[in-house]
Amino acid sequence: MIRKILFISNTANFSKFNRPFMRWFKEQNWQVDYVSAGEEPILDCDHQYAISIKRNPFNVKNIKAYKELKEILLHHNYDIIHCHTPMGSVLGRLAAKSIKTPATLIYTAHGFHFYSNAPTINWLVYYPIEKYFAKYTDMLITINNEDYNIAKRKFLSCKNIYKLNGLGVDLSKFGPCSKENKNRLRENFGVNKSDFVILYVAEFIQRKNHCVLIKSINSLKKKIKPLKIIFAGIGPKLDKYRNKIEAMGISETVQFLGYRHDIEVLCNIADIGISTSTQEGLPISVIEYIVSGLPVVCSRIRGHTDIITNRENGLLFDLDNLDQLVDSINDLYGDENLRDTISQNNLKIREKYSLDTTIAKMAEIYANACKTRSHA
Repeated sequence: MIRKILFISNTANFSKFNRPFMRWFKEQNWQVDYVSAGEEPILDCDHQYAISIKRNPFNVKNIKAYKELKEILLHHNYDIIHCHTPMGSVLGRLAAKSIKTPATLIYTAHGFHFYSNAPTINWLVYYPIEKYFAKYTDMLITINNEDYNIAKRKFLSCKNIYKLNGLGVDLSKFGPCSKENKNRLRENFGVNKSDFVILYVAEFIQRKNHCVLIKSINSLKKKIKPLKIIFAGIGPKLDKYRNKIEAMGISETVQFLGYRHDIEVLCNIADIGISTSTQEGLPISVIEYIVSGLPVVCSRIRGHTDIITNRENGLLFDLDNLDQLVDSINDLYGDENLRDTISQNNLKIREKYSLDTTIAKMAEIYANACKTRSHA
């Protein structure tokens, strides 16, 4: 009998995280199905179901999404159900519970919404939900130390809790390049050899906090004359920030590239990578900067501090402290030795974040999941 796994997520473009694991299961001759909002084509699954799961837990449209998920589960005898994203995991586990499926339930938490210094409302809403559903979770996977420690202390009903160093990066794609290659790539993007290029790869949503970097541009331009900032990503705030840049009269300094499939090329073009986010689990973009050998500047938050040691493999600034952000970028611009040291330190740890390492770890977890189901 063929074994079956269902992946569930609701965030746009999330398949890029799941596809390596879908491919791994296909190679093991599993039936691989996928539930998502259907924003992009999936090539490594047998069935894709487009279900509009809303991020807001109080959105009434999630009732319809729950019913659709339940129908899918009723028509397939899945061995494993692997949930991602908060509402994808809640509705997935709720639907599985309602039909009393024997499938092993796995949930990868990409960053709990409750964390140190999180808004009180996050603890009041999301923490009770996660605590309740922990008892219906056979395996919980976290990707940063704070989430792992919270889960171990608070979610005692879930007996199998793991921590990964992110979801892995394909090191055959991401890596350093020569100065000659960098200059050649820059020509294709209209970037000058002498430009100091800052790269920010992130969805244009509130928590990615693009506004603090935009606010810093005029201050940065006082010292960094050949400044160029590249934004890669889409989202509801994109037009707002594009209009803001035009109103500031600095359109020649900033490029908005939209959603990209060539982040490895952008990393090779850049001089530094940045993340000004207010909330992260373990950001794949920062890990991509690291394995490319880029020096990085990040806000001092959970997720960033898991992978960045200040002045060793990056610079950290206090959240929304504009002066610290500007000083950190200026430090890297003005000190080539510091940039080189941080770059070399990042290249020394790149294997830690490789996709092969993550797949090997997940293979162990999936093997345990199969044992859990066989003993059910």
